[in-house]
Amino acid sequence: MDVRIGISQSAKELEVELGDDVDRDSLIAEIEKMLAGTDAVLWLTDRRGRRVGVPVAKVAYIEVGAPVTDRRVGFGAP
Repeated sequence: MDVRIGISQSAKELEVELGDDVDRDSLIAEIEKMLAGTDAVLWLTDRRGRRVGVPVAKVAYIEVGAPVTDRRVGFGAP
């Protein structure tokens, strides 16, 4: 599952590819909980085990993609 995070005052996005075993709904709930606080740091662990931390005060937006298994490519794609 891909997560894109827009950082305020930055033209680039931070893109983190999470493991296939991550539950999308629980991830969104965790992100919402972290964004409720202003001094918190949002920590995500990518599929290689690297940890990425972003201060929630600098988050402009977060885009949570579909799990990797839900992506379709080719003629069968909707």
